[in-house]
Amino acid sequence: MKASANFFFILILTLFCSQTCIINLPSVGAIISMKPGDELNHSQVLDSEGGKFKLGFFPIPQTGNYYLGIWYAGDPQGKKLWIANPNTPILNNSGLLTIDTIGTLKITSGGKTVVNIAPPLLTGSLIARLQDSGNFVLQDETRNTTLWQSFDHPTDSLLPGMKLGYNLTTMQNWTLTSWLSITIPASGAFTLSLESIQDAVQLIIRRRGEVYWTSGTWRNQGFPFLTALNDSSNRYRYNLNLVSGKDGVFLQFDAPEGSFPSLELSSNGAILGGGEDRRVYALYNEFCYGYENEDGCFTSQLPQCRKDGDKFEKKSGDFIDRSNTNFYDNSSIGLGDCMQKCWEHCSCVGFTTTSNGTGCIIWNGNGEFRVDESGNTVKKYVLVSSNSSKGNQKTWIWIVIVLAIVIPSLISGFICYIIVRRRKLQDEKRKEEEYIRELTASDSFNDTNLKEKDGREVQDLKIFSFGFILAATNNFTSENKLGEGGFGPVYKGKFPDGREVAVKRLSRTSGQGLVEFKNELILIAKVQHTNLVRVIGCCIHGDEKMLIYEYMPNKSLDFFLFDPERKKLLDWQKRYEIIEGIAQGLLYLHKYSRMRVIHRDLKASNVLLDENMNPKIADFGMARIFKQNETEAVTGRVVGTYGYMAPEFAMEGAFSIKSDVFSFGILMLEIVSGRRTTSLQQFDRPVNLIGYAWELWREGCALELKDPALGDLCDTKQLLRVIHVGLLCVQENATDRPTTSDVISMLGNESMPLPTPKQPAFFTGRNEAESNSSTIKAEQCSVNDCSITVIEAR
Repeated sequence: MKASANFFFILILTLFCSQTCIINLPSVGAIISMKPGDELNHSQVLDSEGGKFKLGFFPIPQTGNYYLGIWYAGDPQGKKLWIANPNTPILNNSGLLTIDTIGTLKITSGGKTVVNIAPPLLTGSLIARLQDSGNFVLQDETRNTTLWQSFDHPTDSLLPGMKLGYNLTTMQNWTLTSWLSITIPASGAFTLSLESIQDAVQLIIRRRGEVYWTSGTWRNQGFPFLTALNDSSNRYRYNLNLVSGKDGVFLQFDAPEGSFPSLELSSNGAILGGGEDRRVYALYNEFCYGYENEDGCFTSQLPQCRKDGDKFEKKSGDFIDRSNTNFYDNSSIGLGDCMQKCWEHCSCVGFTTTSNGTGCIIWNGNGEFRVDESGNTVKKYVLVSSNSSKGNQKTWIWIVIVLAIVIPSLISGFICYIIVRRRKLQDEKRKEEEYIRELTASDSFNDTNLKEKDGREVQDLKIFSFGFILAATNNFTSENKLGEGGFGPVYKGKFPDGREVAVKRLSRTSGQGLVEFKNELILIAKVQHTNLVRVIGCCIHGDEKMLIYEYMPNKSLDFFLFDPERKKLLDWQKRYEIIEGIAQGLLYLHKYSRMRVIHRDLKASNVLLDENMNPKIADFGMARIFKQNETEAVTGRVVGTYGYMAPEFAMEGAFSIKSDVFSFGILMLEIVSGRRTTSLQQFDRPVNLIGYAWELWREGCALELKDPALGDLCDTKQLLRVIHVGLLCVQENATDRPTTSDVISMLGNESMPLPTPKQPAFFTGRNEAESNSSTIKAEQCSVNDCSITVIEAR
């Protein structure tokens, strides 16, 4: 009996010791750092210093593709928090993470480079580590300095300590991009960024570049439409911290220990918060429809067939009429794109995606839907109309009671309304007359005073009545809307004589007051040139101000230049003609008009195209007039568009004709490359177009800047000369830049020798040590195309 007891004691002790040993064994195939020459394959993981995070290859079961990612070590869901190759999957398990002999961190497969994660860092003491914050870093071990980090290249998730925002000095932009679907980490439809608009800091979600949702302005350590994040009653409370300075602004958060905190931008555009039970926060409804504003959804123009209250509900079942079904087998669109397609097509009554979350199946018809109570049928998003709910007798009784109380109040209220309305109309009329008196008080409008039945005409400009403009634009209907500018929407109008015009309706919140409005009118009245847009008149109604321009049927240059399909209509000859036309218009403003004019906001969206695709410079709201003996000025009110502003203007408020030359140089590089100045983010290249063009020029590869849409049918010598002149225009020192007349001479005279350009402004390149030794070409990947205004938003 005693022997038997001893046997069981020894057995239990053996099992306990063996279990303890198993628990304390390190992860199979786990390593804690990498140096040049080391490799990490699909069966290995890189552990963080304290074992909190892991980095390694993982497959997507539905596709078999492999990706390199980071995840919490103890998270039962295994949610991936960062992906190194979201848009470049590996087709099998042959992927290797390695650091080559020149310090390039990259993924290879079958001996070929799949993606360069970090540029060549050229240091003999390079080491890669995964920190316990979840930050994958490359460090100089000797100097203990970080040379590259994954926190500067976020994907769809934000971890404690990561930044969301921007830095104007380093041109760093920290933005989240959603996955295409819950199983495919390729870049999806939504982006989340932190932006500062007129000193109001807020989070903005965009869908395919259009504003979709806003958090409201930051105040009291939180955002109005993200109250769940800092709710003290929530066990996963997020402590938000906003850091703002002259260089930029960014948001960070920290969370309690013991959880798996993260903020995730989901594939359907929602912000999700995570803890031990993952995805505990859905911060607003699954979709934004355009009629909401109380939860942060951006208010927009509703399709004619939709109304407030219409929405999609997820239901299990089938549509009774399945004869009219459309399939969109497009692997690059996700759930948010399908919702938008269905919402904008009046016949659509429901939709869903394919099994992997991409592509669309859209049902049209009468909308009859048979619900499957068992819940076994694939769920679909079904349109539920705001008037579809059945009324009942009790509802009508309440309606009668309410009406009996309200009607007497309405009668007395109507009388008060008539009195208040009459006073308001009188005030509006008085304010309108004051505006017109101030506007016409300028010496610029004292020469002539013509009159017409449709409005008062001042010199070459007419002041139209509001009713006349309403009739011309068909009451500003959505069908007449041409687009949304920095100062408000633009509508197409048609006068009784058949003349077509464009009406810019200035938003009350645009920031353009009477001074800018008057400035633009006076300027365009005085300057007339074939490459400048012509303003016909204006309209003032109460607080509203409108400008009426000649109609440009081909919209603006950016409408063609940055669209993958429309840019094909711009061959090299047409692009060169556009460059010449812009230069001629700019030369007229700088030298040959009745006054010297500095535009201060020259960019692709401010170059309009007529029916023959001839360019016309527009939007003179920010322009400044110089006296003939003036060459430059300084202002404390810096306005313009990020990416186009000259450094002396952005940093010191100093502007001159050389400021416009700088913007024109950016515009030339955009026309050659077909890329926005802020659209580049490359691992071993600069993050902006100027830097990219500069490095290609230094390496003798300037022709690589050419837009692939141009093909081989272009004058290579002429194209290279345009790049050369463009780099001369964006030099950091204003005195080094050519004048506009110099630019025209350089472009038109091929025999004229060109000086060697100096390093451009806002250039963010690789380490100086690598500049003479590295010849590795970068792989391009897109980032959010975000228009930001410095100091004062446009």
